[in-house]
Amino acid sequence: MASKTASRSFNPFQFIREVRQETAKVTWPSRNETIITTVMVLIMVALTAMFFFFVDAILHWVVNLVIYGK
Repeated sequence: MASKTASRSFNPFQFIREVRQETAKVTWPSRNETIITTVMVLIMVALTAMFFFFVDAILHWVVNLVIYGK
């Protein structure tokens, strides 16, 4: 059974008009909000990288202790 959308023809001009209407509804962040959010993301990435670095170092030490007894 064919869907209703398959029977309709595609009109690119109507599509562009609808995209513009939907874009007008979007609440865009201010420049300040974007900068603050970006800084927060960079801080969280740095903290996560440090966490995994230390976990990896500890696991490396434990594995060497088990395998080589050092």
